[in-house]
Amino acid sequence: MAERIADVERARDAIRRASWREAYDVLRPLGPTDLTPRDLEDLADAAWWLSRSDEALASRQQAYAGYAAAGDDPAAAAVAVRLCFEHFERGEPAVASGWLKRAERHLAEHEECVEHGFLDLALASIAHESGDDRGAIARAEEAARIGRRFGNQSLIALAIHVHGLVLIAQGQVIEGMALLDEAMTSVLAGELTPHFTGILYCSVLEACLDVADLRRAGEWNEAARAWCASLPPEAPFTGLCRVSRAQVADLRGAWSEAEAEALLVSHEQALNPTAAARAFYETGEIRRRIGDVAGAEEAFSRAHGFGLDPQPGSALLRLAQGKRQAALTALRLALADDHGSRLHRARLLAAFVSVALAAGEVDGARRASTELDAIAEAFATPALDATAASARGEVLLARDDVTGALETLHHACAVWQELRLPYETARARMSYSVALRRAGGEEDADLELRAALSTFERLGAAPDAAAVGRLLTDQALPGGLSAREVEVLHLVAAGETNRAIASELGLSEHTVARHLQNIFAKLDVPSRAAAAAFAVEHGLS
Repeated sequence: MAERIADVERARDAIRRASWREAYDVLRPLGPTDLTPRDLEDLADAAWWLSRSDEALASRQQAYAGYAAAGDDPAAAAVAVRLCFEHFERGEPAVASGWLKRAERHLAEHEECVEHGFLDLALASIAHESGDDRGAIARAEEAARIGRRFGNQSLIALAIHVHGLVLIAQGQVIEGMALLDEAMTSVLAGELTPHFTGILYCSVLEACLDVADLRRAGEWNEAARAWCASLPPEAPFTGLCRVSRAQVADLRGAWSEAEAEALLVSHEQALNPTAAARAFYETGEIRRRIGDVAGAEEAFSRAHGFGLDPQPGSALLRLAQGKRQAALTALRLALADDHGSRLHRARLLAAFVSVALAAGEVDGARRASTELDAIAEAFATPALDATAASARGEVLLARDDVTGALETLHHACAVWQELRLPYETARARMSYSVALRRAGGEEDADLELRAALSTFERLGAAPDAAAVGRLLTDQALPGGLSAREVEVLHLVAAGETNRAIASELGLSEHTVARHLQNIFAKLDVPSRAAAAAFAVEHGLS
């Protein structure tokens, strides 16, 4: 008995020092009957920090049973709330809901205590996920009030953070980010437990990346990197923070660094499936952009295997392979099934515009662009503004509104450049060059293309570099025709119908007709026969 008591005391001391491996090694050999509910909670925490999630759940459930049997309602409710969150993270909402109801039952007749605040926090998170933002804010404010009453800094910080997330989701990004920063001061001051510290680090980084606030993400990323260095390598937060670092590096154009960070996480897949799924997706995106089709397919497949829908990256990969309809179908399904944030929907819509235009579905692209504009207006962040402007400019080009496209794409280029996002800037410059050329600005178009080419070559974006090369080559084609227009003209000269040309080139008849209108305008000819004659005269038949 004395030896067991000594072991338990040693484990409790290890828990206070956040020495999770030591606590686990001491408590694990002891049977449940040798441990109090508090000791079982310690064992659950130690197992969780070592990414032994099944063991953590089992021990936490035993702790709950012990508290409930002893009639300790606040302690039982606290464990039930933690189990609620953990089952939600595992994608088990029904089980999570059951634990939440248990927490409510334990506290229903109990006088107000800190545990009521954590229950409100859980209810606020669920209300936010279900779209009840007003209810979520009310619950978060109540949780903060209880936290202040009982002097629980963790509860206060978490409540402020959740309130901030709801505001961001509503489009009040400046106000929401200010609350997230306020909550993070408790982290910097060392006022929170390690578990809540990790939750806030991961959540604030994800929020910053969602709105492409790289300045803020960079600041919190460095703080998170230092904190993660103190954790066991297998700790859940280590992988999640590394994925965020990979995303920051990706956006900054450091693709090799980003892929290296993501691969480290994906190798730890058995320890943290959630982090591994995000890491595989990030790896797939990088490989897609450098032209590693097989590598990207494998990475997206692995992400899907861990429960993450790899869109829009997978659809954009199919587009790069020439599978336009498959890409379009995948994005239509993703948009129809989308129940996530409007920020995630914005990424799907931006990809849909590109794919729809490539497939010749200009009206579909216009509708998606209009919805994207509405989201960008609601959030009013520079990154969403540039995303929406890039998509809208592409649609305007497809509808031959060159004047509108010039203004819109010039704005997109300026914003992307100000945000210092090199890949997005170069992509916008490609589109802007097309508008410039249609407006007769050949020299300016050439300058934009060469700037884009330099960026793509530095990044290693081989497919995009090749596309720029084709656009530069187009300038030498007769009549200012594009390479695609030359293909269409060649088939016109061969006597093919619009339907036959569409079938041959994998386009819609509407797109073929639009190309013909552009050809007639550029060559200043009135008919197919005159266009065919031009083709013969210039060796294009």
